[in-house]
Amino acid sequence: MIERYTRAEIGKVWTEESKTQKWLDVELAALEALAHYGFIPKEIPKKVRAKAGFDLKRIHAIEKTVNHDVIAFLTNLAERLGPDGRYVHFGLTSSDILDTALALQIKEASEILRHEIKRLLEVLRKKALEHKTTLMAGRSHGVHAEPITFGLKMALFYAEFKRNLERFQRAAEGVAYGKISGAVGTFANVDPKVEALTCKKLGLKPTPISTQIVQRDRHAEYLTTLAIIGGSLEKLATEIRGLQKTEIREVEEYFAEGQKGSSAMPHKRNPITCERIAGLARILRGNALAGLENMALWHERDITHSSVERVIFPDSTILLDYMLDQTTKVMTHLLVYKDHMLANLEKSRGMVFSQGLLLRLIEKGLTREAAYALVQGAAKKVWENHSVKLEEVALKDKAILKNLSVKELKEVFDYGYHLKHVDEIFERVGIAHAR
Repeated sequence: MIERYTRAEIGKVWTEESKTQKWLDVELAALEALAHYGFIPKEIPKKVRAKAGFDLKRIHAIEKTVNHDVIAFLTNLAERLGPDGRYVHFGLTSSDILDTALALQIKEASEILRHEIKRLLEVLRKKALEHKTTLMAGRSHGVHAEPITFGLKMALFYAEFKRNLERFQRAAEGVAYGKISGAVGTFANVDPKVEALTCKKLGLKPTPISTQIVQRDRHAEYLTTLAIIGGSLEKLATEIRGLQKTEIREVEEYFAEGQKGSSAMPHKRNPITCERIAGLARILRGNALAGLENMALWHERDITHSSVERVIFPDSTILLDYMLDQTTKVMTHLLVYKDHMLANLEKSRGMVFSQGLLLRLIEKGLTREAAYALVQGAAKKVWENHSVKLEEVALKDKAILKNLSVKELKEVFDYGYHLKHVDEIFERVGIAHAR
C-alpha cells in the first residue's frame, strides 16, 4: 500500500489483520457448512468459534519455518483450538481460503469505490446544470471549432462516469465468487453443496467450475475496469489542466489560503491535483496489464499470480479511491471563469460560425465546393487580419451577398443557433432537471 495516497477506510480492507480475519471467516463458514450437511459433528462449529483467533506475530514466526503463509495461519489456529481443531480446513486446499478471502476483500473495497463514483457523478451533474448555457469554444486539434457550453462538457463526463459505474458494477459482480472445491477443483474431498452453502454464508457466489483457483480472467476484467475508470479521471484532469493554461484560463483548481505553487516563483498557481491524478492513472494501467499476465497459469495452477496480486489489488483499489476523492474535490471547488470563456470564444472573430455560413450557401443552390471556397476565402482574410471579423468580411463579399440577404447573413452569426438542442442532449444524458 502507498501510504501517501491511502485513505483510512479502504486502507483497512487491505491490512494484514483484515486479510487474516477473512481467512478465518472463510474457515468458519466452511466448518459450519460441513456440520450442516453432517460431514463433521454438529457441535464443532460452535466450539471452534468460541476459541478461534490468531496472533500475527506468532503466524510470522511459524512462517519463517514452514515458508507457507496459510499453513502458518492454520498452525496458529490449531494451537488455540486443541483437539477440535482437527476439523478445520477439512477437505480444503489453501486456495479455497485465499481466493475466497480475496473475493471478500475486493467486495468490501468495491462498495467504497462504488460510493465514490456516485459522489463524483452528483458533482458532475450539478456542474453540468449550473453551466448548461455557459458559452465557450469547442476545440478540435486544440483550435477553435464551434461554440459549445461548459455544461455540455460536464454532461459528457457525467455520461462517461455513468458508464463507468455500470461497467464497474458488472466487474465487481464478476469477481465476487468463491471456491471450496479442493486441490484441483474436482470436489474429491469436499461436497459441492458445502461450497454453495459456504459462499452463501459469505455473501459470494460459487464459481461454476474451478481448478485449484478461481480463474483469473475475472480478476483481469476487474483490474482493467479500474484502469478504464482511471483513464476517465485522467481525461477529466487533463481537460482541467488544458483549460487552466495562462493563455486560456477558463477554469482553475481552487488554490487554498497559504498554499504555495513553486519554491522559486511566488506567483505560480499550478493544477497539481489534476497532474497527480493523471500520473496515478498510469499505475492503474500498468497494474491492469499485470492482471492480464496473471491469466495464463500452468495447468491447474501455479503461484506466479500470487506475488503480483499482493501488490496490484491493494494498490489499484486504494489509488482509484484516492483519485475519485481528489477529482470530486477538484470539481466541487472548481473556479469557472465565464467571462474568459466568452472572451476566448470571440478571439476567433466569428470563424466558429463558418459551417453555418457554408450550409446556408449550399441551401441557396451553390455546390459544396463553391460554397466551401467562398467561406474559406473569407476566413483566410480573418486569419490574416486580426482587426476584422468573419461577419464583417462576409457582409462585404459580393459573391456571398449575391446568395444571402443581410438579414440571413446576420442570423448565421448567432450563438443561440448552437444552443438549440442543449436541452435535448441533457434529457438524453438523464440530467434534464435539477434535484
